[in-house]
Amino acid sequence: MEGIDPGETDSGSRKICPIILCIKGVAQGLEETAQICNDFRQGLRDGIPIGLGYVSVAFAFGIMAVEAGLPVWAAAAISMTNVTSAGQFAGLSLMTAAASLGEMALTQLVINLRYALMSLSLSQKLHPSVGFLDRLLIAFVNTDEVFAVASSQKAPLGKRYLLGLILTPYFGWALGTVAGAAAGTLLPEALRSALGIAIYGMFIAIVIPPARYLHSVRAAAGLAALLSCAFAFLPLLERVSDGFSIILSTVLAAGLAALLFPVEEKQEDNP
Repeated sequence: MEGIDPGETDSGSRKICPIILCIKGVAQGLEETAQICNDFRQGLRDGIPIGLGYVSVAFAFGIMAVEAGLPVWAAAAISMTNVTSAGQFAGLSLMTAAASLGEMALTQLVINLRYALMSLSLSQKLHPSVGFLDRLLIAFVNTDEVFAVASSQKAPLGKRYLLGLILTPYFGWALGTVAGAAAGTLLPEALRSALGIAIYGMFIAIVIPPARYLHSVRAAAGLAALLSCAFAFLPLLERVSDGFSIILSTVLAAGLAALLFPVEEKQEDNP
């Protein structure tokens, strides 16, 4: 019985050159790579504006941390292990008010819960090659701005692009905190107080643009302001601690705004 030539096709009339198979394999690999957003340098370029924006806000946090009595290294450690502006400022206020650990944990959960939702959404755009440990690292620096830039990419996201994207924001936030904390020990009191209002300017800049055309944002911001004033000045409510007043104001304002201005789901017509 004669053996079959492995180079023959099923009909035995033609042979496929191994070089052609190799070229086809390389071309297929290049095509798959082209469909992935996985350029580290592109991610680094996309992250530079975010990092520069974080420096000013982190500078204000560093000043406020030193004003609250924290050493420079402690302020830097907080920023390097959290990377959450609103959560850090709220946590700093609770620390100065000697709030309990339970209040601190619950406040951080309410304020930072959006990051879990953003990470779930971003995970749908990740390429299968992004491993578990890479996902943990990316989720650690998945801020609002990083999420917005990453979500705007059309192709599946690779780990090299995302690592480049989060690199500059992380160091911008950490170095800005160190600079602010160091400057807080050197600058005059009047200048430190003036720079301390930068965080309020940041929040105003975040709220005003969407509030111009979204009733729900105006309602949520107004309700939160009214509730905060109520907890601060009303005789009975002023007994509530700072941590729980933040939690209640956030949950109640967001819940009432969602109830008053529900988002209508778009239904696709079936063919």
